Amino acid sequence: MEKYKNINIKHYYNFILAIIVLLILGIISSYEHFTVEYMLLLAIVMVISILLLIYPKYETFLMRVGIILSGTIYFYSLFYIYPETWSTFIFICFIPALSILFFDVKLFYFSSVLNSLLYALIYSYIILFEGNPAFNYMRIDIIGNITNFLGSQTIIFFIFQLTHNRIKQQQLYYEHLQQSEKLKTTWQLAAAVAHEIRNPLTVVKGFLQLYESDASTPSDRKSTYRLMMDELNMAEKVISQFLMVAKPDTGEKNTEIIDVGQELQNIVDLMKSYSFLNDSEFFLELESDCQINMDAMEFKQLFINIIKNAIEASSHGQTIKIVNEKENNYIYINVIDSGHGMTKEELQSLGTPFYSLKSKGTGLGMMICYNIVLKYQGTMDIKSEKEKGTAVTVKFPACSI
Repeated sequence: MEKYKNINIKHYYNFILAIIVLLILGIISSYEHFTVEYMLLLAIVMVISILLLIYPKYETFLMRVGIILSGTIYFYSLFYIYPETWSTFIFICFIPALSILFFDVKLFYFSSVLNSLLYALIYSYIILFEGNPAFNYMRIDIIGNITNFLGSQTIIFFIFQLTHNRIKQQQLYYEHLQQSEKLKTTWQLAAAVAHEIRNPLTVVKGFLQLYESDASTPSDRKSTYRLMMDELNMAEKVISQFLMVAKPDTGEKNTEIIDVGQELQNIVDLMKSYSFLNDSEFFLELESDCQINMDAMEFKQLFINIIKNAIEASSHGQTIKIVNEKENNYIYINVIDSGHGMTKEELQSLGTPFYSLKSKGTGLGMMICYNIVLKYQGTMDIKSEKEKGTAVTVKFPACSI
């Protein structure tokens, strides 16, 4: 990964150096003698060059705004200083296209609004006050120039939307691919380990039960045997989780029509006793007209896991919000807490085998959740911010009755 990053940085600097050279050549070619305008353009080019060169080390929103602002000032300066060069008008029309390179929605709308305001101001100034005959082409066809500008902004907007949507789809595909790889790794690990361990545990547990039930066994040893069997039961539970994750989907599903709102209410009623330990409260917004087709036990297992995580992540007295709704033939179920939250790194590792934020966690609970959601053609999206909480959104196809 580091190798590819270095290659990308190298390509970036090669591209930026080419741009800087072109900017400098443009300044040199226009040199006649030192004027205020010439010195202004030279200063702007220096600012743009510095910002572009240091950008890889400071990839912040403010740095991107600085690059867009300096580029905007540069193109508008060219437009006003060299009015006889018609191509400068084209440059200012396509200023918002610069923000597409950063794949930032806020930056794109910022540059679009800024460019529209500057264009309106400078056009009004030229029409009302500027006497330079080189700007006559802007006075002769006012409606045509405004139409061309608006048309260019519309084209850029559609290009941005198409590019942005494509990138979001690729990111979603990459996330699903990562999750599939995590599942594949766990399946292989579970299949290889679980069967090798379960049989010896069964034999050991059988002998312990035999000794524990023997009347001649001292009572202190019986308590020790019971303790050992409890630990073996715990080990078997972990192995069962492995097998549940590793079990392939044969296509034979014991499904039924589930009233999502009612099932969530039942799960919350079941979890209330557990939430009392943490003094957590539930806030429910449940719609009745939401049905999906899946195994009721797996639905319960999925949301018990999610709600249990929300309770454990919350501080005492905090509220957990559970909402379901139907939209465009899909059922959305949201579980939102305002607890400890997770960092981006923790969020990316969520669902990895043996990765858990709990001291005694195995990391298999979330793996099972992802597996259940995937089994029924659903998606699970998790958004979290440290110390601000976590929102889990599960989407399933709605059941058509």
